[in-house]
Amino acid sequence: MQDNTSDPSAGAGRAAGAADLTWERQTIEKLAFAALKEQKTARRWGIFFKLLTFAYLTLLLIVLLDLPLPGKRAATAEKHTALVEVQGVIEPGGKNSADHITSALANAFKDQNSAGVVLRINSPGGSPVQSGIVYDEIRRLREKYPDKPLHVVVEDLCASGGYYIAASADRIYVDKASLIGSIGVLMDGFGFTGAMEKLGVERRVYTAGENKAFMDPFAPTNEKHREYTQAMLAEIHQQFIDVVKKGRGKRLKETPETFSGLMWTGAKSIEMGLADAYGTVDMVARDVIKAETVIDYTERENVAERLAKRFGAAMAGVFAERLAPRAGAIR
Repeated sequence: MQDNTSDPSAGAGRAAGAADLTWERQTIEKLAFAALKEQKTARRWGIFFKLLTFAYLTLLLIVLLDLPLPGKRAATAEKHTALVEVQGVIEPGGKNSADHITSALANAFKDQNSAGVVLRINSPGGSPVQSGIVYDEIRRLREKYPDKPLHVVVEDLCASGGYYIAASADRIYVDKASLIGSIGVLMDGFGFTGAMEKLGVERRVYTAGENKAFMDPFAPTNEKHREYTQAMLAEIHQQFIDVVKKGRGKRLKETPETFSGLMWTGAKSIEMGLADAYGTVDMVARDVIKAETVIDYTERENVAERLAKRFGAAMAGVFAERLAPRAGAIR
C-alpha cells in the first residue's frame, strides 16, 4: 500500500480542491444574494406602481363623482323647483363670487321645466360690489321671466351682503332663530403708531399725490382722511338702504334701528318686515311654487379646480417671496 501522507502533490491537490469549493460556494452565494436583491427591488417597484395606479384611480373616481353628471338636469323633464345656494362669504374669486351665483341663477331661470327659483342663503355677507352684481342680475332675470318667482330661504344667517341679495326676492322665508339684518357698511384696520413709538421704529414713506398714503396704519389718524372715509361709507350705506326699501316696499316697517347695522332673529325680522314668513326649501317648493321636486343648480368647484387653485396659490406665494424684496413702492 502506498502512503500519500508525505506526498506534497497530494496536499496541493487537496488545497486546490478546497479552494475550488470555496470559490464555487462564494459564487453561488453572490448569485443567490443578487437574485434576492433583484427580487426585493422588483417587489418594491411593483408595490410602488400598484400604489401609483391606486392613487390615480382614486383621484379619477373622486373627480368623476365630484363633477356634475352629463344630462343630470336634462333627465328631469318634469316640473321642478330650481335651487341655488349661497353658503359662506360673498367674495370675488370664491365659490360665492358674483360670476358663480349669477351663472347658476341664469341656468335656473332659463330652464323651461323650472317653475320657480329658491335662493338658499347662509352667509355673513362680504363684498358690496359682488352682492350688488347679484342683486342687479336677479332683478333683470325677474323682469325677463316674470312668470317665475324667486324666493329666498334663510338658514342660520343672512347678514349684510347676504341680505343685500335677499332684498331682491319676491318673498323671504326664515327660521324663527335665523339671524337677519346687519344693514350697514364696515371698513376696519389697525393703527400701529403707539407700538412703533415703544419699539423706536420710524415710518418713512414718500408719495406723489397728497392722499396716496390714504389711511396709512403706520401714521397717526388724518382727520381729513377719516372724514372722507366716513362720507364714502355713508354713500355705500345709502345704496344698501335704497335697495332694501325698493325690495321690501310697503312690507318694511322702518324704525330708527332698521338700518343701524343691528341683527334680529327670524321671528323679529318678520315683525319688522325684513322677512315674510317661516319656511324651508322643501316647504316653499311644495306649498308656494307647487313643484315638489328640487333640482340644485348651484355651481360647485370640482376636485381638479380646487387642486389647480391650491397649486396656483402655492406657486404665487413662492413667486411673491422671491419678488417681494425687489418690489417697488407704486401700489
